[in-house]
This record gives sequence, structure tokens and C-alpha cells, in this order.
Amino acid sequence: MAEADQGRAPQAPDWLTSGFPHLWLPYAQMKVAPAPIAVTGADGARLKLADGRELIDGVSSWWTVCHGYNHPHIRAAVAAQLAAVPHVMLGGLATEPTLRLARRLADLLPGDLDHVFFSESGSVSVEIAMKMAVQYWINRGETGRHRFVSFRFGYHGDTLAAMSVCDPEEGMHGLFKGYLPRQIIAEVPRTAEQQADFTRLLRTHRSEVAAVVIEPLVQGAGGMKFHGPEVLHFLRKACDEADCLLILDEIMTGFGRIGPMFACQEAEIVPDIITVSKALTGGTLPLAATIATRKVFEAFLSEDPSKALMHGPTYMGNALACAAANASLDLFEREPRLEQVRAIEAQLRAELEPCRRLNGVVDVRVRGALGVVQLNSTGEGPWFRPRFLADGVWIRPFGDIVYVAPPFVIARDELARLTQAIVRHVSAWSQQRAAA
Repeated sequence: MAEADQGRAPQAPDWLTSGFPHLWLPYAQMKVAPAPIAVTGADGARLKLADGRELIDGVSSWWTVCHGYNHPHIRAAVAAQLAAVPHVMLGGLATEPTLRLARRLADLLPGDLDHVFFSESGSVSVEIAMKMAVQYWINRGETGRHRFVSFRFGYHGDTLAAMSVCDPEEGMHGLFKGYLPRQIIAEVPRTAEQQADFTRLLRTHRSEVAAVVIEPLVQGAGGMKFHGPEVLHFLRKACDEADCLLILDEIMTGFGRIGPMFACQEAEIVPDIITVSKALTGGTLPLAATIATRKVFEAFLSEDPSKALMHGPTYMGNALACAAANASLDLFEREPRLEQVRAIEAQLRAELEPCRRLNGVVDVRVRGALGVVQLNSTGEGPWFRPRFLADGVWIRPFGDIVYVAPPFVIARDELARLTQAIVRHVSAWSQQRAAA
């Protein structure tokens, strides 16, 4: 390297500098948002950057990359499907991977969750679940049941109906309070008192409630809040007694992230509708599904065309995405993914535990391949993120938590680098606050 080049910041690629002025980033104030980091490749748990560096990914690209980046089996399945037919409209036409995936999902899920409606994103799959629930009652002649019960710290997406069932105070959607439908927001019923309150709530609002919506066992983007399977047992029983539907949003929890393949399996309950996305394709292509029981599906069967579900995303059942999803399910069958999740869980418990003793740390909690350090203040992400980046790890704190959700194939030493970075920088943050 020439002497004049030493110490110079790496040159950003032209495609980044020329394209960034035209890009609108997610969850970002574009007046002050820095340019994103240029990624030119990825493999396993590592991101390869344009400047030659590598980052260990502790976020799995928003919890999607369960098998690691660039897995050869998924890549080959997508390439083969691309050579055959990448997409046909599902209105009157179909491809083999779409129908095979529908059958496999039905076989994989408990009970009679047998009817699969595809879409392209998790948020849209929640919208479809809500639409199904409302029309279920309309088709049965109960037109007043159009509201939903959801929960504090819940998050179900950023589209309009999904926003309405997110926590209106803690979420990102407070600006839209006057525009969104007013739903019923409850506390997650963990205690006997909360369960009694919830039972009364459903009884009071029975004539207007279409469904109860919850992220099972872990509420994700609302702060990674945990609850036990007994909560889901109670909700299933309460919904049955109040004759309303139960929707489980397994967009984050599905496909092994928190231990079991699906949270409803650990709780040993069958929801009326379940939504899945994120890790469905192993983090390769956008795909989601809203899956209903026979009871819900049969409410739409009629000689009357108006009782059909009039919904149809253009790319629903996309052949490439379904090929990726089938390949991802192959890997869950052939490779020890859930065992890897259990090993990650044990390592996270041991290596994040030192944070519990630090000033300013409220809680340390781990479930499956998800580790969370909760702080006593919010908005600390800008302090942590450049420090993590300097350590060669990609960790994105938000709200009051620093969390890690790595690919399931992460090596033990790679995971140790993530946890060591968290302990080191949470310790530094804690000492800085104590000295202030």
C-alpha cells in the first residue's frame, strides 16, 4: 500500500454512493441516516463487505437466515426452479413447488391447520388472517364481529390493519392513532388476576370480537418479551369459551428460532389461524403463509360467490420462493437444526450471564437461538452500533434491549465473539453511566 493511502477510509463502491441518494431506508430518519454498509457476499454466519472486512451476523437478517447464508441446497433448488419456471399466477395456474409446500406445511403443523394461503410478507399474512377472521363471522351471519384483542408489547407488522393490533404506546405507530381501527389492547394474562380480567374482557366484548391475536411465547419487535406455554393454554380455553378465534403470529417464532419448530407445538395447542414468514425460505426470498383450520376454511365454502375470500397477492405462491422454502424444510429434516438451537441456547445462557450483574441491566433472558439483555433506558442503539461494528459483529440493539439471534449454523467461536462483544460493550456502557 502506498504511504499516502495508509489510514485512509475505505472507498465506498460507486453503486452505493450513486444509489443511496435515491433510497428510502426502513425505520430511518433520512435527513441524518448514514449510508448502509455495502455487502458483496455472504456465507454461513458471515457477511462479506465491499471494503474486504467480514462481519459475524448476530441478527440473521431480521431473524430469517436460519441455515446460514448461501446454503448450497437452497441455492441449487432456486437455480433449478429458475431454469424451469420462476413464476406463474396462482389464479388458475400452479407449479409443483407451491402445491408441495402447501402439503408439507399442513403436515408439519399440529391439528387440522390444513389450508394454506400464500403471500409475500409477514405483515400481509397478518392482514390476511384478520380479513379471514372478520369474514368468517360475516359468512356465519354475525356482521358485528370486526374487532381484535391483542396485547401490550405486541408487534405484528407495519401495514395498516397489522399496525392496529400492535401496542399503540410502545410500538412505532403512535402517529396513526386517529386513523387506525381501535382494537382492544390487553395485558398478556400471566397471573390469575390478569386471566380473570381477560375472561371478563372477552365476555364483555364477545359480540364485537372476531379474534385474539398474539405472538406465542416471545413477543418480538415489541421488546423480546417472554411468556410461558400456560398463557397460550389459557388463551385457547378463553377463546373457546367466548366463541372467538385465536390467531398465532409465528412469523418470528416459527421454524425453530425459540426452540421448537413452532411455538404452538410446545404449548400443545392448535390456533384457528397461524401466520408464518421470515425463516420460511431460509432467508433467501420473500414468502409468507396464513394457514387456517378446517373450521375456518369451511365457513368460506358456499354456492354463494360473495362468501369466497376475495384476496390475491400478485406473487402469491411464487415458484422460486416456494422452491426455496421446500429446500429449507429439507434441511430441517436432514440436518440437526433444532439440536443446534439447543446448543446455541446453552452457550447464550452461560456467556450472557455476566451482564446480569451490571448496573443498568434489568434482565438477561434466553430462549432457543435468541438472547436478550434488557437495559433500564431506551434509545441506546446509536451508542452501541459503531462499537459492535468495530468488533466485526453485526448486532442491532433497539428500544431498551441488546439482543442476538444468530443463524443456527453459527460456529461456537463465532457465537462467542458475539456474546463477548455484548458483555464488553454493555459493561462499558454501564461504567460510563455510573461515572456520569
